Amino acid sequence: METVILERYADVLLWALDRARGTTLCPEDIILLRYHTPALPLADILFEKILAKGGHPLVRTAMSPAMEKAFYGRGSDSQISFHAPGEEELFSSLNGSIYLHAPESLTHLAQTDPSRIACFARSRKPFKKILDKRDAQGLFGWTLCIYPTQELACQAGMDMDTYTEQLVQACFLDMENPVAHWQEILRKAEAIKLWLNTIGAEYFHVRSESCNLKIRVGKQRKWLGLSGHNIPSFELFISPDWRGTEGFFHADQISFRSGHRISGVRLEFSKGRVVKASAEEGERFLHQQLDTDEGARRIGEFSLTDRRFSRISRFMANTLFDENYGGRWGNCHIAIGSAYADSFTGDLASFGAEEKKQLGFNDSALHWDLVNTQPKTVEAVLPSGKRIEIYKDGMFLTP
Repeated sequence: METVILERYADVLLWALDRARGTTLCPEDIILLRYHTPALPLADILFEKILAKGGHPLVRTAMSPAMEKAFYGRGSDSQISFHAPGEEELFSSLNGSIYLHAPESLTHLAQTDPSRIACFARSRKPFKKILDKRDAQGLFGWTLCIYPTQELACQAGMDMDTYTEQLVQACFLDMENPVAHWQEILRKAEAIKLWLNTIGAEYFHVRSESCNLKIRVGKQRKWLGLSGHNIPSFELFISPDWRGTEGFFHADQISFRSGHRISGVRLEFSKGRVVKASAEEGERFLHQQLDTDEGARRIGEFSLTDRRFSRISRFMANTLFDENYGGRWGNCHIAIGSAYADSFTGDLASFGAEEKKQLGFNDSALHWDLVNTQPKTVEAVLPSGKRIEIYKDGMFLTP
């Protein structure tokens, strides 16, 4: 990637980080900068820009595929769940986190016992709770992106140049001022979210060739989107009341997760829980993930992407891009696992575990986005039984 493109990418990520936290990066802020080795050119530029703003960039390199394979394959339970001294103190002081995902392999853990990966996820849950609390207090924000690698391009069926071009276009890095364009997309998205939040739906009904799913909205909910947490991000989403999920959902997009390739996932929900699950590929891994904890079989997110916002028109072998797919029909995705507390309309700073439970905000160490790109209709069903079509042909049907 050319230097000018990397500079623009870094500017977009810092804008996203400010957006995620709700304040600009301040002197003395501690920013965790994590990256895979191939993303070093972008990390170098971000490091310098954080310094220029007076922040303290704290650098951590992600494990290589060989390290991950050894960690999950040979590590004992105590090694997998180990917390380094000072880690809790660090997470309690962080003001921001930027993660540059640049995988050199997507399938290196295919023979690894998925329960080992689930064990690690559960061990990190205390740190997630610390950051969620700081996020609610406006003290922390996070964002992430991907950096093109040969592995991503190969798994997506593209050469490296084509894949990089898709990424550049998706993030508007081919524009002289991509941040200004992101701000314009944000303005349009805010209008749609306002409309969705005033409909008063009791539940949403999603129908496509292979999906028929009802999702209860729940009390004290609001739609979210373009929060800065992901670049790119065009989706608008809500964390519903998991207890009202009924029907079935099919993910026609391939999913790469924790070194596994999973395709053709089909989930059937009854009384809010996954009661049947199958996959054309990776079914054992799917079932292991659903057994992560009690909340792993429940829904944590419901999302729709308007194709007019997204320039992503090809499978990118990365959920960050694929869950924001525009294409011809846009996309709908659900996440099994943890909910986003930000979807709560009340005071996040005092939004505790008991209230989350009462309102049906799901809790889990898992959060797995599963994407459907088929043509579909989505209706908002009001308490009176009236139906309002809110999404069709990949677009929100605003008045």
